[in-house]
Amino acid sequence: MTIRVLVADDQEIVRTGLCTILNAQPGIEVVADVADGAQAVSEARRLLPDVCLLDIRMPVLDGVSATRILAGPDVADPLAVVVITTFDLDENVHAALRAGARGFLLKDGGPALLSQAVHAAAAGDALIDPAVTVRLLAHFAQAAPGPAPPPPAAPLTGRERSVLRLVATGSTNAEICDDLHLGLSTVKTHLAAIMTKTGTRNRVEVARWAYEHGIS
Repeated sequence: MTIRVLVADDQEIVRTGLCTILNAQPGIEVVADVADGAQAVSEARRLLPDVCLLDIRMPVLDGVSATRILAGPDVADPLAVVVITTFDLDENVHAALRAGARGFLLKDGGPALLSQAVHAAAAGDALIDPAVTVRLLAHFAQAAPGPAPPPPAAPLTGRERSVLRLVATGSTNAEICDDLHLGLSTVKTHLAAIMTKTGTRNRVEVARWAYEHGIS
């Protein structure tokens, strides 16, 4: 099955590069490319792509606002959105994920990570660029301490704690598989259990929870 992707970026050279990379990947086809968030929303509603790849900063309507319209918590039939950026502000990550994004990538992440994020989003999973996770943890470390975080709803197993530590370092699922000698489905099961027990919704929140609880 071919994954149909919409690409939105106001810089033509970047947009062309993303389209070229994606069209070169097996099982991925770019069905539309647009230059602003309003066009992204319009074309996404018309074409119903499997994944929308949106830049954060675009004219008319920014990527976070477009994400909220297409995939927000109040959307009846949300589309899968991956946000891509040059990563100038940590707050962009939180805003995009709260708006409903299933992935967050840096523009210099490379073709392999871009392809992984598209496939993950199409499958209903989430992929956050490991570099984003690491930089966010550095940001958290410098921030003023807040109230004590709540404990997990149920104790984490030893294996779940091992997966948690690796997520907190920015490891991808594939890297966790290699490090712990586990299958991909097993890693996903552990990660889902971790999110349920910790009340987190994505890898960045999982990593922050681990940092706040001294698990590293």
